[in-house]
Amino acid sequence: MPFIPHTENEIREMLDAIGVDDVDTLFDEIPATLRARELSALPDALSENEITRLMRRRAARDGELVNFIGAGAYEHHIPAAVWEITTRGEFYSAYTPYQAEASQGTLQLIYEYQTMMAALTGMDVSNASLYDGASALAEACLMAVRANRRSASRRVLVAGSVNPVYLKVASAITAGQGIELELVAFDRASGTVDTAAFESAKGDDVTAVVIPQPNFFGQLEDVDALCDWGHANGALVIGVVNPVALALLKAPGNWGEKGADIVCGEGQPLGVPLSSGGPYFGFMCCRQPLVRQMPGRVVGRTVDLEGRTGYTLTLQAREQHIRRSKATSNICTNQGLMVTAATIHMAMLGSEGLERVAAVSHANTQRLVDALSGLGGVKRVFSGPFFHEAVLELERPVEAVLESLADAGICGGYSLRESFPELGNALMVCATETRNPADIDHYAHELKRILKGAKAA
Repeated sequence: MPFIPHTENEIREMLDAIGVDDVDTLFDEIPATLRARELSALPDALSENEITRLMRRRAARDGELVNFIGAGAYEHHIPAAVWEITTRGEFYSAYTPYQAEASQGTLQLIYEYQTMMAALTGMDVSNASLYDGASALAEACLMAVRANRRSASRRVLVAGSVNPVYLKVASAITAGQGIELELVAFDRASGTVDTAAFESAKGDDVTAVVIPQPNFFGQLEDVDALCDWGHANGALVIGVVNPVALALLKAPGNWGEKGADIVCGEGQPLGVPLSSGGPYFGFMCCRQPLVRQMPGRVVGRTVDLEGRTGYTLTLQAREQHIRRSKATSNICTNQGLMVTAATIHMAMLGSEGLERVAAVSHANTQRLVDALSGLGGVKRVFSGPFFHEAVLELERPVEAVLESLADAGICGGYSLRESFPELGNALMVCATETRNPADIDHYAHELKRILKGAKAA
């Protein structure tokens, strides 16, 4: 949208209408010590042409690395049609549907999105939507506390293999509400959590149990046993899942005897580019009995007096509506545009296409792990099955290796030193369907060269 400034005469007319001498007077309640002074460090203004050249030069400095990093954000192929449709004016300019009279097209798209997500997760209902996967986990914990009337402890057991960023965000959001997120250690051999690790809490008042699948390391948890343990101990089960992996793995609604109660995660793998970290969107699904505790919006399909199909906001227990302070959440704006892209992406791929993406991603990661672990000084850290991510141990500091790989045009993975120092020189690598055999061979060749050179030095 073009920027159309007011003229001096228009500004004068508005100031005269409200009886103010100048614009600065509108802000006279702000103490002088808090006001920004002259911005002397800013360079002189550039023309549009000069700005374009400057930004292109800076973009070129980033290069175009071959990407082998995941850690919660994944480079998947996005068909060109997805964003060509998403950015059409009908979708691009349609804002969050606050009112019941919102565009039928917007409401239908949200309804289709909810239907797809409910089918993918095996749950009864989906909302639309949340800010990102991390805040979705926080909202799921808050929802579990509201919904589990049998529990008074506000105690949530979290598998230690969950994404550490998700844990930090969830802790920051829930701590002020007296919710205790208690980490359950993962097994150092398998990189997963087993029911034995939960046994110390057996018989205690536990509100919810958080189970990732796949977990942060890419390892597959024994979700059936963990889910059944949670239910047997009176807790609600929260599944944190990768939506692409669900094309191959058992849906959370089918975990154990009863299935998960709440499912959440990051929707970025569904048609949203990496974009330097955002914007992304979080998704949440749940069982029907819990729906009134679910934050966000739910769109329903109905018929009008003439029997024509119509869509409407069925549930929107938000603070901007009638519930005010009793709202389930203070979510103000969802990631509607990202949800639009995800809906179009899933509709284009279909269940078969999404399954192929997941299968090729897993196959490529297996090939990558085989190629790298075959080198001297590299070995796999965890045993057991995994999905498009794996952890490797190097014989030298990971950061130095990643710097050398970057010089060779490779984004080599994610160092676990900060989040999991107990794992030593651990490097987490990822390969999606966007990688090909030549990419993997190139990575293996460069890593071999780097390790060999370091050893010689």
